[in-house]
Amino acid sequence: MAYSELNAPMRTIMTPGPVEVDPRVLRAMSTPILGQFDPAFTTIMNEVMEMLRLVFQTKNKWAFPIDGTSRSGNEAILCSIIEPGDKVLVPIFGRFGHLLVEICERYGAEVHTMECPWGEVFEPQAVIAEIKKVSPKITAIVHGETSTGCMQPLKEIGRACRELGVLLVVDAVASIGGTDVKVDEWCIDGLIGGTQKCLSVPSGMAPITYNERIEEIIQSRKKVERGIATDEENQQVSLSRPIASNYFDLSMLQDYWGPRRLNHHTEATSMIYALREGLRLVLEEGLETRFARHELHEAALVEGIKAMGLMLFGDGKNKLPCVTCIEIPKGIDGEAVRDMLLNEFGIEIASSFGPLHGKIWRIGTMGFSCRKENILFVLASLEAVLLRKGFQVNRGEALQAALDVYVGKKEKMVASQRSL
Repeated sequence: MAYSELNAPMRTIMTPGPVEVDPRVLRAMSTPILGQFDPAFTTIMNEVMEMLRLVFQTKNKWAFPIDGTSRSGNEAILCSIIEPGDKVLVPIFGRFGHLLVEICERYGAEVHTMECPWGEVFEPQAVIAEIKKVSPKITAIVHGETSTGCMQPLKEIGRACRELGVLLVVDAVASIGGTDVKVDEWCIDGLIGGTQKCLSVPSGMAPITYNERIEEIIQSRKKVERGIATDEENQQVSLSRPIASNYFDLSMLQDYWGPRRLNHHTEATSMIYALREGLRLVLEEGLETRFARHELHEAALVEGIKAMGLMLFGDGKNKLPCVTCIEIPKGIDGEAVRDMLLNEFGIEIASSFGPLHGKIWRIGTMGFSCRKENILFVLASLEAVLLRKGFQVNRGEALQAALDVYVGKKEKMVASQRSL
């Protein structure tokens, strides 16, 4: 059987991940392959670590990607610090809090949870009170919950964890590169990011960072594979239980990413190229400018959705800037709307999970997908589809409301320049 040349359709991807990949990242991925220990390649690896520190806003020694999708970063940090019987507190306010529980349980942790309704977040003092009650070794929490479009405030929680001697591990997969994440200032001990969201890099890597508090635990559990260990290392006896996972063993990955360059796995060369270029573009744009861009297009989308006559879902006060959740109107088949958007306009938006399945749509405004033309296109197309499906939208109002946001921003910029 003969197979045709690969010909993927062009889409406008407005989901909370994956998102459209910046063309410059795609070009970088076509760079010739180098050996993983070629000095030219290890220089690129070092540059990736340097740029990750800047994006994570940290001075941590360790900042590197895990080869695997975003949850591989969660698993790498958690499995490297959890020993059977360790207490872990997981505050759950959406799907990915449950994922953290799943990972922790599989590595033998004694998991304690607290939950709030999907669409809300926790008051920091409630989490701090639970930390004091449970006395966990680790508090693991999601920063930006894409299933609900909500963002958990972390600054107070981080400072309390530091004062109480508790490790704070944060899933920032959805937020890194799209909104402010201050690893050092918020006292975050371990943080996991994702490539396929606000960084606009293909899925397949999970950038992480962690501090000396976590490194101390990792080093106490260090084990080098027999096939590559020195005689001295083979004779060493560790008093701690070795890290259960081989692939996600951060003690071995430190030797791979550090000066020793001890073989662990074959690096995903083209993905490192992609990540390097994605990080370079973030830093070229500037963190504050990039965050402001995400907020601008979010505002235009939100005003357009409201003007159309639709209702937003979730706690607006703690909204994740790069994900907007919309209540599906009564009598409207949410999947039929998504299908028509994809088939007639080439636009993909998302549904949700668990208790929100079939109740909301989620529109992502992340990274390279977060552009004015995409916002206007999705608003116009959604209005057209809803009209075809019998929902009485406020015709023409969505685009005008979004344009008002853009015009207002432009006028403010002109006035600001004139005052200089």
